[in-house]
Amino acid sequence: MIANQPKTGANTAYQPMPPQAFAEWGVGQFAYVKPMTVADQQLFGVFAANGEQIGVLQSYPVARAAVIQHDMEPVSVH
Repeated sequence: MIANQPKTGANTAYQPMPPQAFAEWGVGQFAYVKPMTVADQQLFGVFAANGEQIGVLQSYPVARAAVIQHDMEPVSVH
């Protein structure tokens, strides 16, 4: 029954996230590991949640371990 749900007032209405806050969401918590080719060599880039490149490593396991070592959660990007 809907009658038991609290009513939403103007102060609690949905507020969109500001673009800067959205861009920084997850920074310091997640890092993306993405395969990339540099000088005809297969490497793995590590990127912050905001897209900033923070490292390039020679293998996926090493890239993932580096992310974990820096207290972040690795996320794979294909």
